[in-house]
Amino acid sequence: MRGSDVKMESFFCYLSSESVLPQVHPLRPIRAMVDRALAELSPEFDKMYAITGRPSIPPEKLLKGLLLQTFYSVRSIRLLMEQVGYNILFRWFLGLSLDDAVWDHSTFSQNQDRLITCDVAQKFLRSILDQAKEAGLLFSEHFTVDGTLIEACASLKSFRSKKDPEGPEKQTRNDAVDFHGQKRTHETHQSITDPDARLSRKGPGKEAKLSSMGHLLMENRNGLVSDAEVTVATGTAERETASQMVKEISGNHRISVGGDKSYDTAAFVRSTRDQKVTPHVAQNDTRRTLCDRWPHDPT
Repeated sequence: MRGSDVKMESFFCYLSSESVLPQVHPLRPIRAMVDRALAELSPEFDKMYAITGRPSIPPEKLLKGLLLQTFYSVRSIRLLMEQVGYNILFRWFLGLSLDDAVWDHSTFSQNQDRLITCDVAQKFLRSILDQAKEAGLLFSEHFTVDGTLIEACASLKSFRSKKDPEGPEKQTRNDAVDFHGQKRTHETHQSITDPDARLSRKGPGKEAKLSSMGHLLMENRNGLVSDAEVTVATGTAERETASQMVKEISGNHRISVGGDKSYDTAAFVRSTRDQKVTPHVAQNDTRRTLCDRWPHDPT
């Protein structure tokens, strides 16, 4: 017997989002760690906001929203707010009830700038690392470094001559721009939208995009991020930033650091060995800075 296609436009629910979420869901322990870290940062949040005025979006919910955007690869704040509107899991993680109103995407973006300028995100990451160290999950012997390009929120049209940033007169902002035959370098050109962005590409044959460079230092035992940095995308930024991050964690005992073949340079190998760090980097076929008998290298 065919069932009836009954449409329910509204319903009354007496269940909480906590009861709907599976007990073994991975976000449960993550939320516990995040709530503890945010409670420790509460005095820092008090310094960021005025005592009087209209209440803004709580900074705790701003940071939790950024985590959701990262965990589930949500490509924009607009789409994140849309999913918070109907996703019970997202509402539970943010601490919203099922009937709470969702913030406007532009308001959410503007409030995030306050956190970025106050470096709260770095303090938040440090608090999470302290919890991992307390639980015996963070080891200080073997690490891996890597870097990647982060595409800037700037188009190639904004990469203009420093002498003439306005460029030729255009009828509309979307007029076609022809760069064919022009020599554009970072010494002569700069993005008017993001001056720190640099034209970079991930490999031979790839297109060049305005980008910044992100760097991660991870411990190998549990794969936890120990340090994160964002720098200008230069040809040596990946190795220079890695050396600086390794320097901050190096101590009296010898540690090891792994990396891909882009780290196989004489300067990086020398700097790590000077810091009592053994480099485990992939060998570059075009230039060999580690000895041929790398597994038996005494350092």
